[in-house]
Amino acid sequence: GAAPGPPITARGAGRYLHPAQRLPEGERLLPKHREFDCIYFNFPHCGRKAGVVKNRELLAHFFHSSAEVLTEEGEVHVALCNGQGGTPADQPRREWHNSWQIVAVAAGAGFILSNVHPFRAETIHGYKCTGYRSQDKSFCVEGALNHIFTRSMPLLYFKPMICETELESRKVSFQVPQVLVDKINRGFLELNSNHPVRTVKEKLTAGLRQAFPLQNTNYCPSLLHEGHLNDVCHSNIFWIILSPEETPSTEEMSNGLAKPKFSHVDFCRDTDKNGWVNVQEGCHISKRYYLRPSLLPYAHAITQRGDFLPGTLHVLSGPVFRKCLISPYSMPVFHEVVFVCAVNRGTENSCIQMLVNNIKTSIHSLHQTVSSFKLSINLQEATSFETAELNDFAAFESHLSKIQYFICMKTDTSGFCEKGSCVGIIRTAHYELVSSELVVVFASLNLDLLAMLICGIPDWRMLWTSDTRFLHQFPRGELRLFKSFSLYPPSYVHDVSFWVPDGDQFDEVAFHTIARQVSGEMVISLQLIDSFQQSETRRKSLCYRLTFQSCDKALSRQEVAEMQLLFRKEINQRLRVTLR
Repeated sequence: GAAPGPPITARGAGRYLHPAQRLPEGERLLPKHREFDCIYFNFPHCGRKAGVVKNRELLAHFFHSSAEVLTEEGEVHVALCNGQGGTPADQPRREWHNSWQIVAVAAGAGFILSNVHPFRAETIHGYKCTGYRSQDKSFCVEGALNHIFTRSMPLLYFKPMICETELESRKVSFQVPQVLVDKINRGFLELNSNHPVRTVKEKLTAGLRQAFPLQNTNYCPSLLHEGHLNDVCHSNIFWIILSPEETPSTEEMSNGLAKPKFSHVDFCRDTDKNGWVNVQEGCHISKRYYLRPSLLPYAHAITQRGDFLPGTLHVLSGPVFRKCLISPYSMPVFHEVVFVCAVNRGTENSCIQMLVNNIKTSIHSLHQTVSSFKLSINLQEATSFETAELNDFAAFESHLSKIQYFICMKTDTSGFCEKGSCVGIIRTAHYELVSSELVVVFASLNLDLLAMLICGIPDWRMLWTSDTRFLHQFPRGELRLFKSFSLYPPSYVHDVSFWVPDGDQFDEVAFHTIARQVSGEMVISLQLIDSFQQSETRRKSLCYRLTFQSCDKALSRQEVAEMQLLFRKEINQRLRVTLR
């Protein structure tokens, strides 16, 4: 349908390689000719009545060849007739198996779909429509789409990481759980950060400073806890084994560690070759050390310090770590901010209302600069929620201590239940240190969830992407409506069936945590689709469906197949299930 046009173009250099041009046998493009800014392939087809499989193969070879000659910031443009691509942009959309599956084919060569728009021949230099098979019958480009691909960040495989920190005046070190290696030391709340999570925290703090005397807490809370956490399920905790180390001298300890120190290593003796700590998932560790799942204990500790001022709003923030089930809004790590204030007994309700009103004002102010979508925030009594209505954040908080109120937030596009999503918790506690007439109010907020809802970020994983195209959307920390740079990423479905060990309670949180690790957070859904129990032996069988999809990287079918094989191996070893 086209005259020999410039499928490969180096803008500004005037270099063209036409499809009719063939290099001599065995000759390849010289390095000086291998830096193209933009490559076009208009209406590719194997010819005659080639089926979709042959045309996918054609595209696969094209994308792999393009990867060799494209600049790092370059683009690949592929024009397809309406319906061929198989993405939601096609109207009507073909069934996936009957399409060219262009996003999946491109992912195999490391490309993601970053834009798609109607095909316009006049915008492409050198392109000329010559008609259907060079006949008078015109070649139909109605509804045709131009797909624009860019290079993806590669899938990352991290070395084990050791953290050196302080615990009760002792210098200790431990291996960071592999699923957290790329998240534990990112510095999103640091002064030089432009991350939207920090912007939300700073705007909230600035708003509250207008209503309360405010003091930012400078002391750095330890990453580690020792002991027990009330009724919190053990499965939700990242348990830690401390590395053997001599107790440091008094002089050594007096220097202190202002911040934890992190370092990558090639090998850890406490781990196997896949980076797993040598402790069975779901089993309890004799020494009760774990990564902090909440800042609440540190907030309580602040009220016991001599410099704690009643009537002043004290602010504490940092990342916290919780194992949880896989979903777009369930986060194994997020940034928490806690506001603490001691007030006279009988005035705590007015303090709570003042806190919430200022939080509302700040969030509405942020949201209005971002989008026109409707946003609502309300304070709801904890007793009005059924357990099934709580998101993972709220459900975990309810185990820590009694909650008086939930702060709920809802947008037109969030898709949450009628009451909205819980983004904050309000608690009160008696303050006996100075006077029994004082009550301490604690307000805890999930900054990551707030940033997602305000900026329209549909997947928590995007907050942690290493792709610079994310932070470039928030220059100098300015909040904007997020625009995905990876459109319609391909998804792949695999099932796994197994027998549960006799007499064991199946640990679903540990099951999900293994899926997170082996896939590098590429599993977006893990659903139980079938179960049955043998009447004679009482053995129980479960069947789960895993859906793999990346929000920011190219993910190929082959890579997913390898993840699935590793997942089967790990659940067999870690959870002692018998695969079927």
